[in-house]
Amino acid sequence: MKRIKFVNLQSNWFFIFLIIVSFICIILGSFEIIAFENEKINKRISVIGFLSQFIFYSRMFVYKNYVQWNKKGIYIKVNRFLGTNLSFEDIAKIDYKNDTILIKKNNGKEILINLHNIHPNDTLNLFEIIRINSL
Repeated sequence: MKRIKFVNLQSNWFFIFLIIVSFICIILGSFEIIAFENEKINKRISVIGFLSQFIFYSRMFVYKNYVQWNKKGIYIKVNRFLGTNLSFEDIAKIDYKNDTILIKKNNGKEILINLHNIHPNDTLNLFEIIRINSL
């Protein structure tokens, strides 16, 4: 059974801090707000910002099964290369049957998430995250 990597962005202050610092580095390095004697320092500061952004956003491609959420929405990538973004406000109904989660949106679209070969605790955790946040 495969596991799902769950990341709650609301409670992960390290990654929030990383994003803020990387944006500051990108702005400082790109617009050369601080004049250094060595001109390469601004470029290096900008590269540090872009690398930290790359590290943050590449996590979703490192894990085969990855779920990231906050109070507004959720990103689900299970048994696929690309995932699905959902806003909790758009979810009308959610059903869990036979290793699948069926999400019905307010606009009538249905999203089927196949949870074959996923650990049962992780499938229930995913269902509960969607159910609790979409109320």
